[in-house]
Amino acid sequence: MHMTSQQATTTLWRPTGPKELDLVRDLNWRAWPPRLPGQPIFYPVLNEDYAIRIARDWNVKHDGAGFVTRFEVESEFLSRYPVQQAGGQTILELWVPAEELDDFNAHIVGEIQVVHEFR
Repeated sequence: MHMTSQQATTTLWRPTGPKELDLVRDLNWRAWPPRLPGQPIFYPVLNEDYAIRIARDWNVKHDGAGFVTRFEVESEFLSRYPVQQAGGQTILELWVPAEELDDFNAHIVGEIQVVHEFR
């Protein structure tokens, strides 16, 4: 069977600490782990520079290391989540309710990749 069109995807980034990264590795780089109690929302970001800032300035301070991951999600699926501006013009996030994370994971295309590491 030959597919003539590929589904459009959107690139997202997520700054993460070592514990969450270990869980992603355990999921074969294909999904994000369930949120912990007290974490009602999963926040992927739309800007690599913003993800770098969080990983470098926050995760390193709190966890000893910070990582920036990059992954693709089906664009049509993402349209249900309005872009949230969490500060300046480039500080853009999607807010995915924790109970929708399995559905979100099902729409990831390819693997979650580590693109930056800070210690």
